[in-house]
Amino acid sequence: MATLGLSLTLLGALLWSSFAHANSFQSAGEAVVAPEKSLTFANSVPPPAQDYVLWYRNYDSPAIYALVELALEKTPEYGDYRLLRSDELSQGRALRELGRGNHRLVDIANVATTAEREQLLTPVPIPVDGGLLGFRVCVIMPESLPLFHEIHSLADLRERGVRIGQGDHWPDTSILKENDIPVITHSRYEILFGMLRKHRFDCFARGVSEVANDLKLENDPELTIEPGLVLAYPMPSYLFVAPDDQVTAHRLQLGLERAIRDGSFGVFLEQYYGAAVANLNLDKRKIIVLENPLLSEESDNIGRQTLNNLRWRIQLLSR
Repeated sequence: MATLGLSLTLLGALLWSSFAHANSFQSAGEAVVAPEKSLTFANSVPPPAQDYVLWYRNYDSPAIYALVELALEKTPEYGDYRLLRSDELSQGRALRELGRGNHRLVDIANVATTAEREQLLTPVPIPVDGGLLGFRVCVIMPESLPLFHEIHSLADLRERGVRIGQGDHWPDTSILKENDIPVITHSRYEILFGMLRKHRFDCFARGVSEVANDLKLENDPELTIEPGLVLAYPMPSYLFVAPDDQVTAHRLQLGLERAIRDGSFGVFLEQYYGAAVANLNLDKRKIIVLENPLLSEESDNIGRQTLNNLRWRIQLLSR
C-alpha cells in the first residue's frame, strides 16, 4: 500500500490544474483575490504580527494545524502570526460566531462545505485534504461487526437498518438522510463516541483523513474500524473565514496555491494522510457512493472531480 501514499503526493500535484479556476469562486464576501498576487501594503511595510484564532477541533488536529501553518508560512509578506486555540465551541456555534465576525472567538475554521456556508462565510475553495473527507469509514463496537457482513450496496445498508451517528450541524447528517439512511445526532463531537459505546447507533462515520487521529485521541481499544465498507460522496472540506475578512481569505488561498505549485501540499498530504489511508486498505473495500445535494455548482464540480480522482487511484491499486 505504499503506492497509495505516492498517489496522495500525485493528487497534490494535480490539484493546481483542478482548482486553478478557484480565483473566480463567488461567495457572499466577494471572490477571493486572484492567485499569486499579494495585497499591496502602504509604503511596502507589512502589517504588524497577526493573531489568528483557529477553531479548537482544527487546532487539535495535527494535519489541519499544519496546513494552516503551511499557508501562513508561504505568505511572509503579510507579516508574522500566531495561531491560537479557540474555546471549545460546537461546530454550529463556531460557524455562527464566524458569520458574525466575532474575531475574539474564532477567525478560521475548517469544515465541509455547503452552498449555505459559502453564502454566509468566505470560503477558501481548495479541499484541504484533497477530497478525502468525502470517503467515510465506520467506527463501531466489535459486537456490531456481524451487522455489516455481506453489505455490498446502498440498498443492503438500508435493508440492514444501519444507524449512523453524526453531529447535529454536520452536512453529512443531511446527506445521509437524503439517501434514506437513519441518522442519530448530537451537537458535541465528543459525546457521539459515548453514544456509540451505548449502542445508540451502529456506525460513527468518520473521514478517512481524520479517523486515525480520532481513535488516537479516544484511546479506547474497544473502538473498531469496520473493515469492508467506504461511504463516498463529493464533499470538499474548505477553510472558512468571516464574510468581511478578505485579507485572511486571500492570505490562506495564496499560501495554499503556492504550496500546490511548489509541491509542498502533496508532501503534506502524504505526511499526514498517506499512512492512515494505506492502513485502511481502501482498495479492498466496497465503495458505496451517495449523492450530496447540498453543494453549490462550483463545489459540486470540485467535489466530483476529487472523488473521481481518488476512486480511480484506488481502482488502480486493486488491479
